[in-house]
Amino acid sequence: MLIEEGTKYQISQGIQGNFNYAETMTITSNNGITVQFSLGENKGRGSMPVEHLSYLLKKANLTQIQNKRLLINLENNEEQIS
Repeated sequence: MLIEEGTKYQISQGIQGNFNYAETMTITSNNGITVQFSLGENKGRGSMPVEHLSYLLKKANLTQIQNKRLLINLENNEEQIS
């Protein structure tokens, strides 16, 4: 899975306590070894190894939130192709 800057994740209720009870996190940088993130509702910032983020995604403790602008652009492109 490609982890890019700006990607937003929903934090499951089971681990929100580990993230200051924030509901979302957004990746702010990724150098290939560690990722830095900011928590939703201005609840803080942090960093973790990419391997740990991958583990949280695999365990479904984090789920990616789709970018609405990207979805709208994809829908528009499909309509133009048809």
